[in-house]
Amino acid sequence: MPANLFASCKSRLQACAHNLLQYHGQEQHATKRVLLLAGIGTVCMPLYYLIWHHYFPQEYESVPLRALGIALCMLGLFARRYRPRILHAYLLLTLSYVLPFFFTYMFLMNHASGVWGESLLIALVLLFHFETALALQAYLAGTLAACLAASLMGESATLLSKAALQQLPIHMFTMAVLSVAKISRHMLAQEKLAGLGAGLASVAHELRTPLSSVNANVRGLLRMVGTGICRSGEEKLGAIDALARIQFEVRHMNHMIDLFLLSASAVRQNLRAVETLPMHAMVDSMLQRYPFVSDAQKHQVAVELRSDFQFAGQSELAVVVLLNLLRNALKAIQRAGKGRVRIIVDGQHQPPRLLFIDTGCGIAPHHLPLIFQRFYSYPAHNGSGIGLALCQDILRAWNGGIRCVTREQAYAIFILEFPPVSTSEVSHAFSRLCPPDSDRAGRR
Repeated sequence: MPANLFASCKSRLQACAHNLLQYHGQEQHATKRVLLLAGIGTVCMPLYYLIWHHYFPQEYESVPLRALGIALCMLGLFARRYRPRILHAYLLLTLSYVLPFFFTYMFLMNHASGVWGESLLIALVLLFHFETALALQAYLAGTLAACLAASLMGESATLLSKAALQQLPIHMFTMAVLSVAKISRHMLAQEKLAGLGAGLASVAHELRTPLSSVNANVRGLLRMVGTGICRSGEEKLGAIDALARIQFEVRHMNHMIDLFLLSASAVRQNLRAVETLPMHAMVDSMLQRYPFVSDAQKHQVAVELRSDFQFAGQSELAVVVLLNLLRNALKAIQRAGKGRVRIIVDGQHQPPRLLFIDTGCGIAPHHLPLIFQRFYSYPAHNGSGIGLALCQDILRAWNGGIRCVTREQAYAIFILEFPPVSTSEVSHAFSRLCPPDSDRAGRR
């Protein structure tokens, strides 16, 4: 019989936990918080009665008050069935009673004991994780009700005692700090949304032109179909050219999407060097992957190999750096309406370096100190502002550096410098990131 009872209780607890987790993933944010608060209160109210009554007895304890708190918390387990207005009223009532009223009343009835003073402070921290307006309403209502109830129970002296009054500055400070922290979290969320919006705007800017081209070519083909399909050789050539252009634009969009995804994934990667790479091969790989819009744009880029060199890094991250620098250089040429790009691999220089030189619009002197700051874009609203900052982070992780020498309306030179490569150091770094199978087996 006890075994069957234990199995039944275990299955009920598992079902309850499953439901809470399921609600947490499916319900709206307000409902999630009500469910979590209800679950915590339903468990902790009786649990702490046992602790404070049997193991660490306090001067005053109240079973009816705890029973009412448990009942209110259990009602919250059905929060998904409540309408928004009823849910808000329930949350205000439950927060007012379970947190400020119950803990303040127990604090006063136990003559401002240290245990209940700390418990009250924790209750306020939990309360002010909800919306500030709701938390203030619950705090004022619950605290005033608790003070009135304690006075009616003959604890007016405790209410005006030094031990009780000295808690007020601590509570005020706690509420102020938590309110400011919530404002900071809100501002951080707004910054994330702004960054997401800038990223989406950059994607839209890059893909709008090829989509317009695809749309124009499709309209032309439809017009030809409506008037009679390719009656002459010239019309056939035009149709073939339109289809080829559509294929090119689709490939270009796919390449641009790959570039955005590559840069996005690099932000979350471990940046440390794990392999030795040849610079000239990395430049060739980047040129093969870059989505040039035309052959004319591709011919604007020239590679000069003075002397190849090896550097410690990661191949995918190296391509990310080179793609970002080439993209910026080609945009500078586009804005200026003139210029070319030279990529110089100079292993003879000490330290070895790679140069990106464009003779486009250059960078204004007052903007130059800011271009490597995260979320700073030049010109304004031109991209997400994370490309050069990411390049700098990657180069620093490889013990290298990146800097820019520029003249407005004339040129910009990005200089990437790399430390002399040490194969033993790279092997050691790689072994730390990827330990041998025997080591991994031993750790298991």
